[in-house]
Amino acid sequence: MKFPALIRFLLRLCFRLTAHGLEETLGGGPLLLIPNHVSWIDFLFLYAFLDEDWRFVTSSTVARTTWIHQLVMVNERTFPVDTASPYSLREVAAYLQKGGRLVLFAEGRISTTGSLMKVQEGTGFLVRATGAKVVTAYLRGAERVRFVRHAGWRRWFPRVSVHFRAAGAPPTYEAISQAETRRRLAGWLRDRMVEHQFQVEMEFGARHLPEAVAETAAAIPGRTALEDVSFQPLSYRRLMVGADALSGLWPTILGPGRADPVGVLLPNVNALPVVLLSLWTAGKIPTLLNFSSGMPTMLACARLAGLRAVVTSRAFLAKAKLDPSAFEAAGLQIHYMEEVRGRLSLGARLAALARNRLAPGRRLRQAAIPPESTAVILFTSGSEGVPKGVELTHRNLLANLRQVSAVIDVTETDRFFSALPMFHSFGIMAGTLFPLVRGCYTFLYPTPLHYRIVPALVYDRNCTVLLGTATFLNGYARRAHPYDFNTLRFLVAGAEKVQDATFETWARRFGVRILEGYGATECSPVISLNTRMEPRVGSAGKLLPGIECRLEPVEGVAEGGRLFVRGPNVMKGYLNPEANASFLAGGGWYDTGDVVHVDTEGFLSIKGRMRRFAKVGGEMVSLAAVEGALAGAFPKFGPRCEIAVLARSSDRKGEILIAATNERKLQLADLRAALADRGFNNLCVPRELHAFDRIPKLGSGKTDYRECLRQILERPAYHA
Repeated sequence: MKFPALIRFLLRLCFRLTAHGLEETLGGGPLLLIPNHVSWIDFLFLYAFLDEDWRFVTSSTVARTTWIHQLVMVNERTFPVDTASPYSLREVAAYLQKGGRLVLFAEGRISTTGSLMKVQEGTGFLVRATGAKVVTAYLRGAERVRFVRHAGWRRWFPRVSVHFRAAGAPPTYEAISQAETRRRLAGWLRDRMVEHQFQVEMEFGARHLPEAVAETAAAIPGRTALEDVSFQPLSYRRLMVGADALSGLWPTILGPGRADPVGVLLPNVNALPVVLLSLWTAGKIPTLLNFSSGMPTMLACARLAGLRAVVTSRAFLAKAKLDPSAFEAAGLQIHYMEEVRGRLSLGARLAALARNRLAPGRRLRQAAIPPESTAVILFTSGSEGVPKGVELTHRNLLANLRQVSAVIDVTETDRFFSALPMFHSFGIMAGTLFPLVRGCYTFLYPTPLHYRIVPALVYDRNCTVLLGTATFLNGYARRAHPYDFNTLRFLVAGAEKVQDATFETWARRFGVRILEGYGATECSPVISLNTRMEPRVGSAGKLLPGIECRLEPVEGVAEGGRLFVRGPNVMKGYLNPEANASFLAGGGWYDTGDVVHVDTEGFLSIKGRMRRFAKVGGEMVSLAAVEGALAGAFPKFGPRCEIAVLARSSDRKGEILIAATNERKLQLADLRAALADRGFNNLCVPRELHAFDRIPKLGSGKTDYRECLRQILERPAYHA
């Protein structure tokens, strides 16, 4: 038996090692094979399958440290280079130009996060200098072997597979410097590796949400998954036991029918993820009701979804001051969790405990849930119109989870703080499902509006990941001690535009960089995201892997256009017949309604909503741009000063801009002067200013422009 064959046999025996797309490695050189690098034995996983003429680029400097390094890193299958020499890459380039085939770990080191790290620009030099084609390889599961450098969970013999992607020719760039060319080629390569990882995970990963969470639970059953304001930690094993037991009870309570929508009206507490997992396992569709929207809106959403039952809590209804009789009058059955838990027999609890003692989450993993079936029904925020019902499938949510996971270097040691309600798509995907599947601790808090308490809890629980909207982040910044956020590694903002003043406050006061993203409920929700690897302040980040976009021209907008996106994270459809017919007619393309600019590297800059543009004197004016210019422009009024810019029809100019503020001392002359200082012309100046005690907001923290304009138009003084 030849040595590679023996290695392959042993690896298959220990790691059940398999290879996919191996034929992609058979082409002639010059050819570069670029794998991710997560363990000390990655080279063995590749060596077992590659032909003998493939050589591994290694460091002769490191090889001199011990005789073991010398044995492994300097032999007939390696290409040692002196990494301290500025001419080392020239030797590699010369070998490739002769038709060589090389394996190069382009990250230059073993990952310390378990995720893809930066791609060294020297790889860009090699690609540019040699014209070599690039084959990427994704080592799936290799980050779980014992021989790693990250702090995440590991096993002695996890399942490992190697996935090769077809060779691709690098792009060519003109009229830019060599240094910039190398940088862009390194970026192109990293994007290609990220895209490859996402594609593999979609093909070989869990098919539905309970399975994805259960796989993590099986690996780390004793680790704390969730904690809430009761300060009772919930381990993955207890999470699985609770979901298992409840899933067997729901058919008795809700009826045996599958794919039935069930209303869920609960805050961010440990019970909510248990309820969601159990409903999925029982074949039901959780429909998350926005309790901040008011009873009339909730009832309208319940009718739209065809709900017959709502799962809630007596304690929550009392605290939220919601009258359950309105649901009962609408013909909805109410099931209180206090009574539901009481109906779980001792035998059912013990049986669930026994099933999950040796194999945590087995029942959830084996649930017969089609990936394309609806996982949740959420409702749009309604900031500019009536909320629409959005059906997101298991595949949609898992796709978005994997898209984000491929670009952000979150580790299992990170600790999430999630105060965003789960009826918000950002709250359920990024704040709950992502850390549950990733294996992270999450502290659930029932409201993001407690501006003093949230920073104190982030500090107390040593949280490293905080999610929020610009409104909430401004509130925390006003009340927090400078040391409250000392443990934060990731501060991710979405749902609304983050103003420059907010970025500066967090950077100066707390030393934290805000990572701004962009998304929509219909997209599960993230479309683009700034990361620590690729940040660009002023943009909404790069498009996530697997998302296509196109821009349609907008009259009066010179740069950019109306954004349409398509990808596996885009919704199944709307519950609203008219809106759904329009979406389906688009062939899977979702109209975001936003005007954006996308640069050559895929970074999005949001110009504003189509509805947030006004035609003034024949010119298109972005209300968001005017609002952004006024944000933070009046430090004399303090950080509480808020300004919302709207438009109303006018007989003389088509439309005119009007402004709303919570600062009664602010004058129109102040707005005019501030906009002039920032280079805005006279068409962008609001012609009216309306004072509010509090500008209307949605539960997500967004300004409720619809309600704001309604109140302005109904004011007696306005019609005088």
